[in-house]
Amino acid sequence: MQITADHVIRFLQLVAERVKEQRDYLTRLDAAIGDADHGVNLDRGFSTVMSKLPSATDRSISGLLKLTGMTLISTVGGASGPLYGTAFLRASTAVGDRATIGADELIAALTAALEGIQTRGKATRGEKTMIDAIAPAIDTLKEQYAASGDLLAAMRAAVAACEQGMIATEPMLATKGRASYLGERSIGHRDPGAASAFLMAQVMLTVLEQVAQEG
Repeated sequence: MQITADHVIRFLQLVAERVKEQRDYLTRLDAAIGDADHGVNLDRGFSTVMSKLPSATDRSISGLLKLTGMTLISTVGGASGPLYGTAFLRASTAVGDRATIGADELIAALTAALEGIQTRGKATRGEKTMIDAIAPAIDTLKEQYAASGDLLAAMRAAVAACEQGMIATEPMLATKGRASYLGERSIGHRDPGAASAFLMAQVMLTVLEQVAQEG
């Protein structure tokens, strides 16, 4: 399976559509433990990415990821802009100048994205953040792909792990970010960043399934 720049554009378009659809849901999650702006902010960010794509001069995989990262950092408020922006920038660097990427490069890019989020947010697992959804997903992706060599099967398992990680944030006590100010009142609420990470994971699986069908 070879992923091209066109596939990355399709991923970004679908993420923008899903974020817009789920904007109010994400904002409601954030209203319980944050600033009530996660969905609105992400929608603004990815809508801006969409507006910039037609005039992008560097339409390579790396260039598209870099454009997305820089745009999210500059247009998305709160913590999610810098975190997701850093994730896309790190993924861009990991991809380098490759015209297409396969499973190994995709996994390396996702690993770099997670490391960027952890470094930028100074967070680890168990602190009720998006990392609690992303980290188990990437661990599962690596393990399943190493065992089977089947990227689609590994990605399906990774998305399931991402969902379980998202759900697992509900009983957690937040110790990072805005939600940490609430102390025990943060318990019982799903982390909005974990929810948006799961949304993106679902979109990534959808695009990979389309690539497989086309191939």
